[in-house]
Amino acid sequence: MILPIVAYGDPVLKKKAEEISKDYPGLQKLIKDMFKTMYKANGVGLAAPQIGKSIRLFIVDASPFAEGEEGDSSCEGFIRVYINPIIYEENGEEWGMEEGCLSIPNIREQVFRKPNLKIEYYDENWELYEEELTGFPARVVQHEYDHIEGVLFTDKISNQRKTLLKSKLSDISKGEVEANYKMKFPKSGKIK
Repeated sequence: MILPIVAYGDPVLKKKAEEISKDYPGLQKLIKDMFKTMYKANGVGLAAPQIGKSIRLFIVDASPFAEGEEGDSSCEGFIRVYINPIIYEENGEEWGMEEGCLSIPNIREQVFRKPNLKIEYYDENWELYEEELTGFPARVVQHEYDHIEGVLFTDKISNQRKTLLKSKLSDISKGEVEANYKMKFPKSGKIK
């Protein structure tokens, strides 16, 4: 089932998400629905808060970053489910890249992140993993991890840029934005 993506302004996007247990109701269906929703919206990641659930779960498929002349081969087949993840190390010299977010359609901004990370998480089968990531896979994971910490990419840009985006962000929260996927808007309560 395709789920509506929660738009900027919904309080769930600013809350630190809660850990879940192995017997979380409907977890496997939720994960499948999140992948369907992400692919329908042409995203490379989706966190549970973006579908209105304040739980420590996100999915990624960084494969699109492997395509084209500028592609990163480390993204080839990089499809993961992260449950109760913990990033316990980030290092390297920060690098900037334009980021967007399915909850904040039609806005892209330069965000600086460290290029390397170490993360521990459970997958959809409750197998525990430790992973070291670098480059684009690390960036995608950092972006989604921020969601379960209640942080949006717009929180990482300069105050000047935030001021310039204020009216656009307000319009998004009211549903005055075009997106090619189903969204839920906090100020109007509309789903469109």
